[in-house]
Amino acid sequence: MTEPAVSTLADHLAQAGVLICCGSGGVGKTTAAAALGLQAALLGRRTVVVTIDPAKRLADALGVPDGLTNDPIQLPVDGPGELWALMLDTATTFDGLVRANAADDDQAERILANRFYRNVAGSLSGTQEYMAAERLHALHHDPRFDLVIVDTPPTRNALDFLDAPSTLARFIDHPLFKMLMLPTRRGLKVLNIAAQPVLKTIGKVVGGDVLADAVAFFQAFAGMETGFRQRADEVILLLASDITRFVLVASPRADTVEEARYFAARLRAGGLEVGAVIVNRCTPTFGEPPARRPRAADRVALYDNLLELQATAATEREHVAGLLADSAMPVGVDTTFVPMLPGDVHTMASLAAIRSLLFPPTR
Repeated sequence: MTEPAVSTLADHLAQAGVLICCGSGGVGKTTAAAALGLQAALLGRRTVVVTIDPAKRLADALGVPDGLTNDPIQLPVDGPGELWALMLDTATTFDGLVRANAADDDQAERILANRFYRNVAGSLSGTQEYMAAERLHALHHDPRFDLVIVDTPPTRNALDFLDAPSTLARFIDHPLFKMLMLPTRRGLKVLNIAAQPVLKTIGKVVGGDVLADAVAFFQAFAGMETGFRQRADEVILLLASDITRFVLVASPRADTVEEARYFAARLRAGGLEVGAVIVNRCTPTFGEPPARRPRAADRVALYDNLLELQATAATEREHVAGLLADSAMPVGVDTTFVPMLPGDVHTMASLAAIRSLLFPPTR
């Protein structure tokens, strides 16, 4: 039986509507996302790269000295497509989501002015991850773009981003949330009787005023949960659809390979899988050394250095081989090795060099 053809990195870039770059911190994931965006634009796609990593590396990789905001900015590209970029602003995105789902302006303003909302909009655990999912949804449906490339935070936080829509859906379905949202006098009476011990305990910890603001927030939120739940369901479907592809970025070190294996296993457990792998910052190889060690003193050091580089490269390939052979990885998954470069990427010209390594002309 013939094995199905493996989709290459170029295939994913051409076919995907959403491409999610994941990996541990410090492996060049942001640079890879930016280079993929540049390649897609050169091929004629209208591409937006969004970073949800709080570190401001995407602006640096794209050579944007003034940084990025929550609104996409277009970058110059010498090709038929377009390249846009933005950085997630959690609070701004949350404000926009409230306005979009509120029944009227009065309800939106009540929530936006609420002290509890203002405190949690940008800091509550899980808020950033859900707002990232919301931003992905909005960009995917934005007619300006036909490809969204997501630069995620390091592995464990990236998984929080992928889990966020399901977490929100479970929260909205929770009995306590439904109790808080009951708009009738009877509902408030149930809240007072059933939840009073819990509320008293919370009030002692966070303060009565904070608790009052929280209750007022949930009451003002009434009727909006349907819109939030619908968005969460749509993002869940989008992440699992065949137009969404996952590119795993790793370096050939043992620790980052282990993180990559963990991420692949979590994806597989969720019914998803890695589409392609980019192994960044690999030690280059320079061919076989001479059979005999040179006698000239000035060549001995070079010879020994070549042997050391070869040994390092061999060890790195062993680490990567373990990743690719892992049971959570698709058989024969397309893998691109990118050699270590002498400097960091700070301009579009240096980003173009990375792009050419990811997509060499002969490939």
